[in-house]
Amino acid sequence: MGIELIPLNDLIQRLKNTTDHNPYKPHKINFFMLYVITNGNGTHQVDLNKYELKRGSVLKIAKGQIHAFTEDQDYSGYCIVLTEDFLLRYFSASSIYAISHFYNYHISPPLVKDVPINDFFIEHFTKEFNQGNNYLKLDILAKILEIFLLRLERSVHSKTPLEANKKQFILFSEFKDLVDQEYAKTRNVKDYAKLLSISTKHLNTIVKEFTKNTAKSFIDQYVILEIKRTLLSSDISLKEVAFKVGFDEITNFTKFFKKHTGITPKDYK
Repeated sequence: MGIELIPLNDLIQRLKNTTDHNPYKPHKINFFMLYVITNGNGTHQVDLNKYELKRGSVLKIAKGQIHAFTEDQDYSGYCIVLTEDFLLRYFSASSIYAISHFYNYHISPPLVKDVPINDFFIEHFTKEFNQGNNYLKLDILAKILEIFLLRLERSVHSKTPLEANKKQFILFSEFKDLVDQEYAKTRNVKDYAKLLSISTKHLNTIVKEFTKNTAKSFIDQYVILEIKRTLLSSDISLKEVAFKVGFDEITNFTKFFKKHTGITPKDYK
């Protein structure tokens, strides 16, 4: 179906029977997840950061991010899981663009606090999800979810990227996509500026507008995050990790990682 609604109490019970991986250790997901908290409190880890969850919280986890459950799970609510195919098929292109966390999670935090419409959303979403009549069911579920996510986006940003500077945001998105595609080949800002047909100065201005960091810092931190994800979610050797992220020599790989984290990849793993 491409979308699933799971009560968090049921999900927590499922964790006890998980055998293919340890859900309490960081692992990468290849789908999108939403945690909608209706009662209680607890924590959840996303991209190695721990977030406090309580009534009114919504936690957004994008495809490709890593997350981990914690023992602190005294909360209830729902987990919504959706595939990229579902998202691309049923969401409008403009909504996908506006909901920044799905494809540009660098520019917005995963946690939204004190959401006043969680109960209203869950009431209507669960009613439709459990609807026996399947005619247009997925279309309706998508629209309910799409509106909810757009409302979240508006509550987080006083000005959305669309309103603030659409041209700049498009360039930033293109830069982020290029880094995702090319980071193993180059970490040179000039190369990305050339691919975008803009100056390095202009690229730095754009990246700073949305991330508060330079383009070089964005690239390096992206590579560091990919290294950490690979170290935590696979059993390949350090040499293979180094080669995977674009280093021919493991010594250079180790120096790069230690420069940005203070420890070696081996110690981190």
